[in-house]
Amino acid sequence: MSAVRICVCGDESVGKSSLVASLVKDVFVTTKIQPVLPQTTIPPSIGTPENVTTTIVDTSALPQERETLKKEIRKSNVILLVYSDHYSYERVALFWMPYFRSLGVNVPVVLCANKSDLSASGSTVQVVDEEMLPVMAEFKEIDSCIRTSAREHHNINEVFFLCQKAVTHPIAPLFDSKESNLKPAAISALQRVFYLCDKDQNAYLSDKEIHDFQTKCFDKPLGAEDLENIKQAIRKYSPESVTDQGIDERGFILLNKMFAEKGRHETVWIILRTFHYTDSLSVKDSFLHPKFDVPEYSSAELSPAGYRFFVDLFLLFDKDNDGGLNDAELSALFSPTPGLPPSWADSSFPSSTVRNEAGHITLQGWLAQWSMTTFREPKTTLAYLAYLGFGCPTTSPSAPSITTTALKITKARKRRKRPGRVERNVVLAYIVGGPGSGKSSLLDSFLSRPFTPTYHPTIKPRTAVNSVELPGGKQCYLILEEHGELEPAILENNAKLDECDIIVYTYDSSDPDSFDYIPSLRTKYPPLDHLPSLYVALKADLDKTTQRSEVQPDEYTTGLKMNAPLHVSVTWHSISELFVQIAEAATWPSTAFPKNDEEGPDRTNLYIALGAVVCAGAAFVAIWRRARAAE
Repeated sequence: MSAVRICVCGDESVGKSSLVASLVKDVFVTTKIQPVLPQTTIPPSIGTPENVTTTIVDTSALPQERETLKKEIRKSNVILLVYSDHYSYERVALFWMPYFRSLGVNVPVVLCANKSDLSASGSTVQVVDEEMLPVMAEFKEIDSCIRTSAREHHNINEVFFLCQKAVTHPIAPLFDSKESNLKPAAISALQRVFYLCDKDQNAYLSDKEIHDFQTKCFDKPLGAEDLENIKQAIRKYSPESVTDQGIDERGFILLNKMFAEKGRHETVWIILRTFHYTDSLSVKDSFLHPKFDVPEYSSAELSPAGYRFFVDLFLLFDKDNDGGLNDAELSALFSPTPGLPPSWADSSFPSSTVRNEAGHITLQGWLAQWSMTTFREPKTTLAYLAYLGFGCPTTSPSAPSITTTALKITKARKRRKRPGRVERNVVLAYIVGGPGSGKSSLLDSFLSRPFTPTYHPTIKPRTAVNSVELPGGKQCYLILEEHGELEPAILENNAKLDECDIIVYTYDSSDPDSFDYIPSLRTKYPPLDHLPSLYVALKADLDKTTQRSEVQPDEYTTGLKMNAPLHVSVTWHSISELFVQIAEAATWPSTAFPKNDEEGPDRTNLYIALGAVVCAGAAFVAIWRRARAAE
């Protein structure tokens, strides 16, 4: 909200114009003023909440000015409704509030009892109890009420401040006055704030965590006496919410409810906005989805800071220290988010990654899953980093999002046939082959699942992701994907092929009809020739048979000047070597291309030698000239 527009309404002679003039002049204007003052603008530099520009529009209640009044009401953000005596008070409920409703406007109303210096109604408390509260109970649009006097310059600044605050810090999204409780959306937002501030996840805010929270939200420390007063206020209504460990979630929610009840809802808004909430109590889209573009031929990966955050998160929520996150622990971890990312459900998480014997995701599988998510949809990772509080201790509402520091962009891989390593730590392999070739068993083996001989055809796409240690000790994350019935759609989609780092052609070495699927596939989809590839003969533990194909597998790969198919079995311990070779070929793609043409001779050494001769000759000439000049 960058601007507040206040429409001042009420019967004639209740002092509307005097209120505006008294605010502008900072003193009561004794001379006669015009019936309707011109529009007044207060710049944000003059101590307005949230530094907004405020426009005050004076109006007339005369019947002939009704169209102008209607137009100004509809343009306003807040209505200041003024009365000054019993007659104009009665008109608040009988005319003005029904009139606002008839216009279909949904803006807060601040009720103002003006000319308190002339009133014989008694004390302010009595006026509030007898006049204001009953009408506020009848009309929920009324945000707040105040008693003023333009003549005595009493509460003049305060009444307009209330109008500004009704827009910049609205009570309606937070508090249900009828139920006398915080609204569900506000409770949900505050529960997330509690989660993010409970750094040790012990379900209590310790004194240190409360001090950190206070400094983060209000930029000032909380004194020991103030902290004790807060605890006493909570104990009054919920004694069990305050213990030696600190304040629990119920006590934290109760404290914010007390703020809202006492008209201090700006305190609740400061808290929520510090944690990037909008007026509709959703997390800001700009915080969830900061600008993060991945150039063509590049990919996104987690940075060291990103991996460290997810490691710490896993260890924090593995309450039973069994090395896995069970359903309850996962639920607690994702409680400040909308739930598991939709793509995780699509990939049948947690079966898509490494689990322990109890079926719970391990730290290795947790990091692999997030590596795959970042590779495929970095914007999802950024959103969940925001939900889960990455960088929370140093983030302020005005600071730019730092969730992007948890990610990095890899160097573009434009020419895969050029010798050298691709600078990627996450690579994607498509596993293709005829039905029954053993693709699903290969994915199960990659995740250390036991082999089952029963054949189940793959209908939906299936994914497996795990870490692989390359020669030299470097670790990378390998994503294996088989496409099921979507294979034709994937292989004819150039964008999907560009995502792929290597394609693995598999066949059943014991099935004579299995290999013929591969040449047919490559003929049908010529773009496959532009991808690095490996050929794998699965089920090598069974008797090898001659393939009913125009050429046998070894002859076929020899014709492409590629390595012969690797003969492996998922029942062998050595199957892990296959995954290393797949990852190696993906990171050194030039080693896995069909070589249809003879490569020219490598003249690198010749060029180096010629360069050395030229440099030596130039040096000799320079020395000779210097010697001649010295003679």
